[in-house]
Amino acid sequence: MAETPGTRHEGLIVVGADGSDHARRALRFGMEEARLRGLPVRAVCAYEYTPDRYAAYGWLTAPDPDGALYRQVYDNALHDVTETVREVLAELGNPDVRVEPVAEPGRPAKVLLEASRDATMLVVGSRGSGMWGRLTLGSTSTEVVHNAHLPVVVLPPRDPEGDADGSEHERTALTGGRGTA
Repeated sequence: MAETPGTRHEGLIVVGADGSDHARRALRFGMEEARLRGLPVRAVCAYEYTPDRYAAYGWLTAPDPDGALYRQVYDNALHDVTETVREVLAELGNPDVRVEPVAEPGRPAKVLLEASRDATMLVVGSRGSGMWGRLTLGSTSTEVVHNAHLPVVVLPPRDPEGDADGSEHERTALTGGRGTA
């Protein structure tokens, strides 16, 4: 069968996993979708850390000659995303889905887009920024949707009176990006 522009081979599903309830819902959705498609999942936790801080006195730098602080932040992020993956797999009844937990330093949208270069789909939660702009999407999900090179699923905020079990409500997720799901 001929491949048309925008067609992607089945590869893997990348999910933004920052530990928030929104990200847990995204991870649940991504794992369920991966199970249905027979694909692996890459659960990505992006984090920003710098020991440099600006104060009224100027730039202040915490001493870290051997990089131990950076390593500790990385280790904590990787541990947290691994634990979240384990918990969500257990909530789903431990489906036969291979999940690769990843922790990467950097701006979340940039890290997620880079991590999804070889992916079929990118899944993120919607955090919402309140009344200052992005009323239904958080800044990361907005940036991801606008710069995506693949289909993106952004899970809407939970319906406080509706279904929070990950079924029909989550299937109404907003889809953006280029290509087809």
